[in-house]
Amino acid sequence: MKIVVTGGAGFIGSNFVRYIYRERPDWRIDVFDKLTYAGDRRNLEGLDENRVTLIEADIGDEQAVDTAVANCDAIVHFAAESHNDNSLQSPWPFVETNVVGTYHILEAARKHNKRLHHISTDEVYGDLSLDDPVKFTPNTPYNPSSPYSSTKASSDLLVRAWVRSFGVQATISNCSNNYGPYQHVEKFIPRQITEIIEGRKPKLYGSGKNVRDWIHTEDHSSGVLTILEHGRISETYLIGADGEKNNKEVVELILELMGKNPDDYEHVSDRPGHDLRYAIDASKLHNELGWSPNYTDFKEGLSQTIDWYKEHEDWWRPQKAETEAKYREIGR
Repeated sequence: MKIVVTGGAGFIGSNFVRYIYRERPDWRIDVFDKLTYAGDRRNLEGLDENRVTLIEADIGDEQAVDTAVANCDAIVHFAAESHNDNSLQSPWPFVETNVVGTYHILEAARKHNKRLHHISTDEVYGDLSLDDPVKFTPNTPYNPSSPYSSTKASSDLLVRAWVRSFGVQATISNCSNNYGPYQHVEKFIPRQITEIIEGRKPKLYGSGKNVRDWIHTEDHSSGVLTILEHGRISETYLIGADGEKNNKEVVELILELMGKNPDDYEHVSDRPGHDLRYAIDASKLHNELGWSPNYTDFKEGLSQTIDWYKEHEDWWRPQKAETEAKYREIGR
């Protein structure tokens, strides 16, 4: 088996590449990545170049996409602009990558008759109230609220249309918030960890009541592989680990695990249109395909993540100063 992993040098994509590298030793992997600020070739260090090839290219480059897809058995499409704050400051890159880029992937998959798995997010469904007993399911209507989530919703709809209209052999997964190693310090959990390491207080948006359904990236990877190998074509599967925590709880737990006072954080201005709560019902993936997460103890997974950032300061420090400067510009 030879697969193309778009965005495979980014956070979730590189963790998936490492997971496949370990779990499917007879597979070859072409990592297709533009290497923007969120993609880093160091995320692939230590992998045998005879099995893992880095193609530095943009999914907006139709010819590069076509060439890569023509020479593989399947595509796993992670590549996306994904940071909400960035989408609020500059929406166009999200349209260009998430919508137009996905179009190029779909056209190549159609032309060469290749299996495609498309990675999406729970944010396409909008948000839930804090006391809502219902969780997101594959049948939940889309209600995106930011340029990021609306462009991801658009890409999902393109995939569905190409399956129905052109017979593209595709599946979709919508996953909850990931955490783990190799995540850029602009994101919530690594930002707080690295702020504490550098001797500053972590930052909490608004009241901190916003709830996210956290999943370790290793579990996301195992879910994607399960769908790629066993999922029914044209189906959408949700990947989640029942990890609902509000942002205040997460910041306080990070402080506790790092030996600090759990109340020692700063409140900063909230994000415009900040979704209140996400919650995933992954029962379809459990019941149909027999998948289940391994990281069911969020505290343990978070502790391991903290240890990784402590041990890999050389990896994240080059990102940190520029990231914090951007946050200061917008008051967060």
